[in-house]
Amino acid sequence: MAIPVMLRSLRHHNYRLWAVADFVSITGTWMQVLALNWLILSITGSATSVGLGLVLQALPTMLIGPWGGVIADRLPARYVVAAGQVVQAVLSALLAVIAAGDPSGTGGLYAITLVSGVATALTSPALGRFGAEVVGQEDLSNGLALGSVLSSGGRILGMSLAGIVIPLAGVPGAFAVNAVSFLGVLAAIALMRGGELHRLPPAEPGERGIVAGFRYVLASPRLLIMFGLAFVLGSLGRNYQVTMAAMSQGPLGAGAAGYGALSVAFAVGTVLGGVYAASRTRLPLRLLLVAAALCGAGQMLSGGAPDLLLFGAAMLPIAACAVVFDTTVATRVQLDSPGGLRGRVIAAQGMVGAASGAFGGPALGALCDTVGPRAALVLAGSV
Repeated sequence: MAIPVMLRSLRHHNYRLWAVADFVSITGTWMQVLALNWLILSITGSATSVGLGLVLQALPTMLIGPWGGVIADRLPARYVVAAGQVVQAVLSALLAVIAAGDPSGTGGLYAITLVSGVATALTSPALGRFGAEVVGQEDLSNGLALGSVLSSGGRILGMSLAGIVIPLAGVPGAFAVNAVSFLGVLAAIALMRGGELHRLPPAEPGERGIVAGFRYVLASPRLLIMFGLAFVLGSLGRNYQVTMAAMSQGPLGAGAAGYGALSVAFAVGTVLGGVYAASRTRLPLRLLLVAAALCGAGQMLSGGAPDLLLFGAAMLPIAACAVVFDTTVATRVQLDSPGGLRGRVIAAQGMVGAASGAFGGPALGALCDTVGPRAALVLAGSV
């Protein structure tokens, strides 16, 4: 039976293994995100403390991400990814132990969060390279698009399961479930057929350092345009958790329940965007520009939504365009960079994403406080 174009990556045995394991792991990760935020909030009673945890998770990517790119371009991606999964599983287990001890402070939680961020920074570029090795160049865009669908689905399921597991087994139970979920990824990596991996060449002698990676990025106008768009859209046009919360609490008067409904609508939109991207055989640069323009226009229009229903409806196409944008960037970054430099280019992309989140969240929040969430949406969307 012929496989539909939208699902063509599933013809690869290794990708089928990876897709199932990745979905399970993403589900566990989102359970842990909610559990950790809840635990920190319960201990401190401060939303700022929760935000500090998010900063500690993202900061290493901005600071040491380039070293992760060097590792990815020098060492076999399969083994680097496996090592990263082992580290994350151990850290999740430690969180479960700490949480079970009824902690009165957040020092241990913050320390583990920081170490987890370091592990992520050092292994994420290898994860990107490994994805290309699993499906190959021909089906890379489809594999990334299906991955975004799985990521969105795992996020929805993980958040839902956290609401069930935490009342039944407590916060330690959610951490323990996430620790076990990493075993699925390790099993998938072990079961992959080495002969079916599309291995990328390692870095060439003399081109193995951080400087070589930055030099390549700075000499590539296409990459600079994509990273510039990604920073602007990621900082002022993508911090929807800030704007959705501000709109729900302020002009829409929908409270926490409305915020939850908007989060679900946004998640559904990301799934729709992933499905659209997966259905395309190519993701050209012009699609990136169209998605960015539609995202900004949608954000401007959403600022005038009179009620929760229309604002939620506006979130669907905005989220869909955002996923198409992200998938196109990820695809072009991989296809437009040489195999020996790919890890360092992916690391640069990760640094841009982390920097845009770190800058955009506070900036957009301040804009909402200064001119109101409606005007903030219009102004940020116009940029």
